[in-house]
Amino acid sequence: MPAEPRGDIEASSLWFTAPRTAELRQQRVPPPGPGEVRARSIASAISHGTEMLVYRGEVPPDLPLDLPTFAGSFALPIKYGYATVGRILDTGADVRGLEAGDMVFVHHPHQDVFAVPADMPVPLPTGLDPVLGVFAANLETALNIVHDAHPLLGEAAVVFGQGTVGILVAQLLRLAGAGRVLAVEPLERRRKIALETGADEVLEPGRDLPERIRAANSGRAPDLAIEVSGSGAALQSAVDSVATEGTVIAASWYGTKPVDLMLGGHFHRGRVRLRSSQVGSLSPEAAPRWDRRRRMETAMSLLLRLHLKELISHRFPFEESPEAYRLLDERPAEVVQVVLVYQES
Repeated sequence: MPAEPRGDIEASSLWFTAPRTAELRQQRVPPPGPGEVRARSIASAISHGTEMLVYRGEVPPDLPLDLPTFAGSFALPIKYGYATVGRILDTGADVRGLEAGDMVFVHHPHQDVFAVPADMPVPLPTGLDPVLGVFAANLETALNIVHDAHPLLGEAAVVFGQGTVGILVAQLLRLAGAGRVLAVEPLERRRKIALETGADEVLEPGRDLPERIRAANSGRAPDLAIEVSGSGAALQSAVDSVATEGTVIAASWYGTKPVDLMLGGHFHRGRVRLRSSQVGSLSPEAAPRWDRRRRMETAMSLLLRLHLKELISHRFPFEESPEAYRLLDERPAEVVQVVLVYQES
């Protein structure tokens, strides 16, 4: 039976009001209407790539919003974020399959109470620590990247960047049958976690990187390179490091930052394939058989199979979320994944 809707609830939401400025704003969240549910947040994850571009004001201001839960615009102010886990408080009429008390993942900005259409929340797998459900969004992105890369069984891959998405990509490549998974990461803390969670070897960027990558792969260039670091220099290294007829997947979003590439050498003569991957669209090779629902269901099932808790380096109370963004902006070497946690009432 649907839960009896309660009255309006005072909620707090996080807004970026100017470049590098985050603040909490108050709003009323009315009872859910027909076909809606209302939820109270347990935890939400900050995207260290995409979301930090928005926080810094490095997104084209006229770019359309791509989630119905966003508010404002990229010109700022904007209510942003897309990885929230919460508990269903109540449901409106004509809601089936969800009831009060259910733990769900929702693509929703950072907000302590919210109402959404009932087709948006995704129930968490039984037995999963609810906080780990915040990885569903990044895991869906990582799954899409691996679908776009479609590695062959036994092939070698190198992942540039071992933030949250990069670490997840490395783990999924192993599940997909990659014979050897290498990674490149400048931060020592992330290199250590990458080795603990799935990479065979993790290298520092720098001089002679393509040669060092080949040495770590028995003298052969990797078949596949994936760039998820947000660095244009890393994308160039990926192009330079991959094998002849190899594939480079550019999965980073650079926002308004220009990227210069030298394409006159190995890229041209080596017939290197350079491909973009973005979670807003399914891989064309998978699209005839897959849809967004199947992709999310697969990501949810993978939450129980991957190393996730090791990735959480910081937990901030939601009330202190502006401090979390300052940490990410000013001292990124200290963090892997920042999670905001909420008080349940």
